Amino acid sequence: MAVSHLKKMVLLTVFGLVLTWAGSASAEGGVRAFVSILPQQYFVERIGGDLVDVSVLVLPGANPHMYEPTPRQMTALTKAQVYFAIGVNLEDVWLPKLADANRDMLVVRTQEGVEKLPMAAHHHDEEGGHEGEAAHDGDHEHGILDPHIWLDPVRVRTIARNTCAGLVRADAAHRDVYEANLAAFLKELDELNASIDKTLSALPADKRTFMVFHPSWGYFAKRYGLTQVAIEAGGSEPSPRHLAEIVEHGRELGVSVVFVQPQFSRRSADVIASELKAKVVPLDPLAADWKDNLLHAAQAFDQALR
Repeated sequence: MAVSHLKKMVLLTVFGLVLTWAGSASAEGGVRAFVSILPQQYFVERIGGDLVDVSVLVLPGANPHMYEPTPRQMTALTKAQVYFAIGVNLEDVWLPKLADANRDMLVVRTQEGVEKLPMAAHHHDEEGGHEGEAAHDGDHEHGILDPHIWLDPVRVRTIARNTCAGLVRADAAHRDVYEANLAAFLKELDELNASIDKTLSALPADKRTFMVFHPSWGYFAKRYGLTQVAIEAGGSEPSPRHLAEIVEHGRELGVSVVFVQPQFSRRSADVIASELKAKVVPLDPLAADWKDNLLHAAQAFDQALR
């Protein structure tokens, strides 16, 4: 823990030093923006177009729960004009430090106004979920709200509006462009939602339960009438006792598929899938091409659950 703290202090010291020459840099090209995760880059670029230059903190394949910025990123952040937050955990640790070090950086909290659900954890002696409340299946990590709001196209409408408002604040001269792009993106989101709903609406009622290692898909599940059962508990691998409970619960629900994502170990998922004779299917909630990824996810759920 001491080493990790020292590493953070060194990074922040580097950040402070480069401010002496980078803090006064003038805007060149587009609005210099930072986001936390790859799906946000899609949103900002969809609304900002060629007027934005977007950098991402958590790179492909990296685990956002274990994130620490690199010195190169710290240097780039000194030149950032705007940071688009979305409510992921890494922002709790790093965003106050980054904002304090770069006082000129506008921080836009794009998650504001988004209705959030409790974070679902592993099953443990819970009562069955109710139709329309799929994302609530399993125990809740008390007091923790699910941050994976970008996996519901309807909630992304609010994220998009907040993103547009942030771009207008940072670059009022191009308000008309941003607002026109927002209108087009909102229409695209409606079409995406309708397409996914059409894909998944034909699934039988008894074929709508899936298992995941990390509970990333709660909002997607709730939106489209699915039930998510999580394996992990509070970010940790389940104990042998909980593993046995999860297997038994999976049998009771007739789980036939376990979804895994590249940012986490699939060891427990493989064990459970073997016991349940279920398929293991990779699905990345942090993929860069957000729209195509959600369409792919809908197809993956449809094919795996039938």
